[in-house]
Amino acid sequence: MADRIFLSSPHMSDEGYEMEYVQQAFDTNWIAPLGENVNEFEKELAAKVGSQSAAALTSGTAAIHLALKAAGVGEGDLVFCSTLTFSATANPIIYQHAIPVFIDSDDKTWNMCPKALEEAFQQYPNVKAVLVVHLYGLSADMDKIVALCKKHNVALIEDAAESLGTYYKGQHTGTFGDYGIFSFNGNKIITTSGGGMLVSDNEEKIAKARFWATQSRDQARHYQHSELGFNYRMSNVVAGIGRGQLKVLNQRVEKKRYIYEFYKRKLQHLEGIAFMPNNEWDEPNYWLSSIILNGNIRPIHVMEALEAENIESRPVWKPMHMQPFFEKYDFVGTDVSEKLFENGICLPSDTKMTDGDLARVVEIMKELWK
Repeated sequence: MADRIFLSSPHMSDEGYEMEYVQQAFDTNWIAPLGENVNEFEKELAAKVGSQSAAALTSGTAAIHLALKAAGVGEGDLVFCSTLTFSATANPIIYQHAIPVFIDSDDKTWNMCPKALEEAFQQYPNVKAVLVVHLYGLSADMDKIVALCKKHNVALIEDAAESLGTYYKGQHTGTFGDYGIFSFNGNKIITTSGGGMLVSDNEEKIAKARFWATQSRDQARHYQHSELGFNYRMSNVVAGIGRGQLKVLNQRVEKKRYIYEFYKRKLQHLEGIAFMPNNEWDEPNYWLSSIILNGNIRPIHVMEALEAENIESRPVWKPMHMQPFFEKYDFVGTDVSEKLFENGICLPSDTKMTDGDLARVVEIMKELWK
């Protein structure tokens, strides 16, 4: 059996940046959820994306949870949420005892459809927040979404877990709304093995998020807690990995783009195949190279053929409004996200892939079309 090709696996820097910071944490005995690496990772990430402040947390999910809490979302509040996403986007809405209303995608971006969002505002005038996702590193149509949120005076939270390094009209995704979140899970474009970051230009809100994330411990000699807290702070060791990974973010984006362009160059002539959209205002990080199949060859055929050769691929996310847990909640839109799920597949996009690995994937797919 040939070597395994992964969808998107951790990729440490060749320069060993990560170990320098991790060793520093060990040498100074700062391996707890505080220390220089945590502080500097927050500053460096915020500076990288152009945000005023950041809080390093245990996961992107934790960052979404605290963003919702900071936005004042509570029991019974409505939150508009992209339906085409991973459940980690929607779960924190339930943590806050709020009510999600799922918004369809559009074909132009694969992300939240501004027309469906506008319709949702008309149907549900008392919404508390909008939670938009930048799927697979593709930017949502932010001008229209931001304008709608401002018109209705609603907080905007960007789930940029998959889009670190993506630009919308020259500005980093995750910095258009009131709050932005990034994920450093093992499969993301850079990783800390597990972790996330909450960013905002509201430094007071970020300070409050850090407070909540450290069990809401009051400033007192004894242990005193006046608010509900959470154990969400990133460790100094993990933050050290993140600082090293941040140094190679641009390299990772370049390789992801190379992978996407390789697939497109070799496969776009095949009947019934279409690649994920690329708009003139969008500079994606191409986290996962994804395609749509509208012919006789179905996604399951491709996935099974690749798996037989020890190559990992995945379906496009199953929309939240189709999930057993979330299907009881309202949905606004048509069937765009459902069709993307039915016809979509994510091809292996691991930044350690060689041209030979990419050629293996391409040849297997070409054989199917023959």
